[in-house]
Formats: sequence, C-alpha cells, structure tokens
Amino acid sequence: MQDLKEWRETLQQQSHRGDRPSLTVGMSTCGQAAGGAKVMAALEEEIARRGLQVDISQTSCIGMCYAEPIVEVALPGKPRVFYGDVTPERVPTLVEKHVLQGEPVREWALIQLSGEATPYEGIPVMPGSTYYGRQVRVVTSRLGLTNPESLEEYIATGGYEALEKVLGQMTPEQVIEEIKISGLRGRGGAGFPTGLKWSFTRQAPGDKKYVVCNADEGDPGAFMDRSVLEGDPFSVIEGMTIAAYAIGADEGYIYCRAEYPLAIKRLKMAIAAAGEKGLLGRDILGTGFNFDLHIKAGAGAFVCGEETALLASIEGRQGMPRVRPPFPAQQGLWGKPTNINNVETYANVPFIIKNGGQWFASMGTEKSKGTKVFCLTGKIKKTGLIEVPMGITLREIIFDIAGGIQDDKQFKAVQIGGPSGGCLPEDKLDLPVDYESLTAAGAIMGSGGMVVMDENTCMVDVARFFLNFTQAESCGKCTPCREGTKRMLEILTRICEGEGRMEDLDTLETLARVVKNTALCGLGQTCPNPILSTLQYFRHEYEAHIKDKRCPAHVCQALLVYTIDAGKCTGCGACARACPAGAISGEKKQPHRIDPALCIKCGSCMEKCKFGAISRL
Repeated sequence: MQDLKEWRETLQQQSHRGDRPSLTVGMSTCGQAAGGAKVMAALEEEIARRGLQVDISQTSCIGMCYAEPIVEVALPGKPRVFYGDVTPERVPTLVEKHVLQGEPVREWALIQLSGEATPYEGIPVMPGSTYYGRQVRVVTSRLGLTNPESLEEYIATGGYEALEKVLGQMTPEQVIEEIKISGLRGRGGAGFPTGLKWSFTRQAPGDKKYVVCNADEGDPGAFMDRSVLEGDPFSVIEGMTIAAYAIGADEGYIYCRAEYPLAIKRLKMAIAAAGEKGLLGRDILGTGFNFDLHIKAGAGAFVCGEETALLASIEGRQGMPRVRPPFPAQQGLWGKPTNINNVETYANVPFIIKNGGQWFASMGTEKSKGTKVFCLTGKIKKTGLIEVPMGITLREIIFDIAGGIQDDKQFKAVQIGGPSGGCLPEDKLDLPVDYESLTAAGAIMGSGGMVVMDENTCMVDVARFFLNFTQAESCGKCTPCREGTKRMLEILTRICEGEGRMEDLDTLETLARVVKNTALCGLGQTCPNPILSTLQYFRHEYEAHIKDKRCPAHVCQALLVYTIDAGKCTGCGACARACPAGAISGEKKQPHRIDPALCIKCGSCMEKCKFGAISRL
C-alpha cells in the first residue's frame, strides 16, 4: 500500500506541472453522437498543421448534454475553459484565438474551472454557473474532468484511497457500519438501506458469496448509469471491491446491457488496468484479500433490471423473476448469498469511506441522505445529467437548473421514475425530491429519469406510451402483469382512438390497483403508476377524450379534425398539393375544403398553409 501512496504522490506532482496547452474532447456516447469524433479529428489535424506542442485527450460527459460536442481548452497557469456546440469549422478559430493568442472565445464558452488561477472575465465559473450552481457533484465529480480510461488520472484524483483505508484500517463490520451511518439507500429505485443489505449478506451462512452490480439501465430517457460507467468506471469497481471485502465475497459481476458498448469497453479496460496494478484479483495491495470481477452483457430485456431475473440471466437461464423469499442476500447467484446494488450506489461508496458516513449524511433530508443523479430529458431547454442533494424541489431542477420549458411554453407535467414512475402536475413543482415525498405523490424515485412535458403533451397518450413499453417488456410469468397490462393497454388505446366509455375509467383504475398489488415483481407492481397518476391529476383529459371526442393537446390523431377557414383561404392550392390522401378540393383562388372522410390527419396541409387558414380541432 505504501507503493500506491507513493505512486499517487508522483502522479499528483506530474499533473500539477501544466507545462503546455491541452485540448480535451467529450467522448462519451452523447459527445460522440453529437459529432465529438469529427471535432477530435479536426483538432488533431489543426494542431499537426500548425506544428504545435499541444496535448489532445478525451474525457466523458460533463453533464451538459444539450451543448455537446464540448471541448476544454487549458493553458499553463490559466483556467480550464469549456466550449459548447463545437464543430470542425470552429476548430481553427479556437486554436488561433485561445491556444495561440491566449484569449478565450467568450461567445462560445459555457463555463470555466479556475482552481487557483485568476478567472477570465465574462465566463461563468463552475460551480457558480446557473447549470451547476444548485448541484453537488459527488458521483459525477470526475465526469468531464478526467480521462475515464486512465487509471493514473483516477489515482491522482484520490482514487483507491478508500480501498487503502478499508484494507489497512477497517474490519468488514466497521465498513458496513460506516455505510449505515451514511444513510445511503439503493439508487436503483427501491431505496432500500445499503448498509442493511450488506449486513444481511455478511451474516448469511456460506463460504462463497458474490457481489453484483445492476447496470441494466432500460428506462426510456435514462442514462445515469451509462454516464457513470463511461465517465468513471474505476469508482464503480472500487466500490464493488469494498463491498466484497465487507460482505466476505471474492467474486463479482457487472451486469451491463449490450446496448452500452462504450461503457462495456471502458469497464473492460478499467478491470484490466486495475488487475495489472494489483487492485483486483489475488492478494490485493498485499493484504491477502482476493476479488475477481467479470462483465456479463445483457440482451436488453427490461425485466432483467429486477434482481432475481438479472441473476437468472447471469446464470445463463431465461431472465424471469422468481418469488421471494428467499432473497438474494440469503440465496442469490448459483444459490449463494449475493449482494446486488446498482451503479450509482457502488460509485458512492469510495466517497463515503474516504470522507466518512457523517459527511454523506449531512446532505439531503432526514430519511433520504446524500445526493442523487438525474437525467433531464423532454421539453426542457437544457437536457443533461445532473447531481443534486436530496430534498431539492422539482421547480429548482426544471426551471433553475434546466432553464425551463423549450420555447417558453407552459409546463404540464414531469414523469419521474422511468416507465414505472408517475406523472406530476404543476402544483407539485415545489415537492421535495426524496423517496417518501415522491411515493406519497404517486411517483417513485426510480433510478433517476425525469421526462418533462409541455402544454402540447397528451397525458392519456403518455400513459398509453409507457404502458405499451412495460407491456411489451413483461416476461409473462405472472397472470396479473401478463393479462392486466394487455387489458389496460386495450382500454387506453380505445380512449385515444375516440371509442372510450366513461365506465372505462373505473375499470382502468381497478385493473391498475389489482396489478399493482398482486404482480410478482417490481415491473408489474409499478407499471400502473403512469395510469394511476394521470387519472389522479389529469382526469379531465380522459373525460375530454371520452365525452367530447376531443384531445385537448391535439395529439391523438383519431380525434383530430382539420378545417379550412373560408375567410382566410386564398385558394392558392398549396394545401391540396401537399395532401397525400387527396382530401382537399376547391377551385383556384376560391376557398378550399377538406373532406373528413378522406382526411388521414397527417397535418401536411397545416404545415404548408402560409395564411393560417387551416386549424386543428
């Protein structure tokens, strides 16, 4: 362990030199999808063309997904400046003005990280910027700031200090007690106390135990786990190693969906690098502690996010849940005691051990301690990844951090907790984000996905969309989920198509509660939440679909009616030419009309009309 300490000190001294400029490109999935690889290639070409001595490297998602591709420019002794929406065409200007002339291009700059350097004027300083001002970065503290493929950078920024402390100074029982003191609850959705789960596995009889990381992130609009795995894989590995020591395990698995190829690639690199340095495998840090770690790529079944289905998948069986008890802590992988936590839970562990349980418990609320990572998606101005203290309000997240609703439209709802979460209306915006408050309001914390909806969203259609997803992903093992989701989906589809009846609402609510109370696993028990919450808060929209045969948000096509205002129509014929169904007729320079029997309600006519003569009812 002395060797690791000396290595860290050497790496820290080297990182402080800063003797030449550096350029860093965000190369996580979001950055690459936005064109990060092309920007990286343009930077390399420009630097080579000018013959400059400049370091070019990669980093992960810093959280501002809305501004990708993001490039960081750092000069010796100067603040690190992050530029957003960088294109290959902007590269020569960035190099010329910032790298060569030493002056940042302020109109393109997002934020700066000053450290001990004097900040540049006119550029927000992280974390004081609007986006980061309300955040507290723990799990995400390295994201966008270090190279996720470099064990050296992880070590230099405090990595493996927690494992050193655990193996050199703490007993397994002391480690578990520190996690209990922290109040850390499972960040995968259920919020079960982590320290308590670890103690159950520790106390379970058996000479073989396992540690498993649930990285099967399947929620639409969720990318928390992916971002952490891509941006700081060593923290998850270190957290799992500490958990293994605490419960008495010598082997572990990371179950990651195959749709996350970059996360799997970086995990493999991290596991190999840690093994080469004696931080994984046999006799870790010379203490006699052994821990081997494997990766299992899942095929993408949403139900495998349920822990017993996940274990079955690792074992090579069909991923289907089983009845509990026995719980995995007593009888898990291959019948052995197994501890299962998700990515964010394990990533918190090194920080808790290093800083102390009381430090973590000082953040958040009385029953929901620490911070939580969320994905912000939907109709907001700043989509991305954030980490905030528990207890922050929905209003602060959506309007202060995310900048409010796109095009300044009216907020309608936020769906929190993935496809099994609830949809909360405007009068719930001041609700504190913690496990108890969200559950009481009809939503769940889930793994941390937030989908924001504006005035143009149909809440009946939203309920149908999410139920369609969970119904398709149901394993079909238990009757309540297999049959109940089908019947509920049939009713929702009928309502969206204008064939609903008022008694459908009572039937829908009864079915939802039966499924919620009798389904075998978490998928079935929570999939009715979008229905129950929209019935509770947006019942008037259901009634409009049924009574008035009208979709207030103009989303459900079967209920739409397109008409032409004869007073505004000039008879130009643009609408008729755009109509694929030939439903529009009329003489030239005379008002036209739409035949409702032929209209397929595609909206092409409305898009083409320059005079505002076509309306949608």
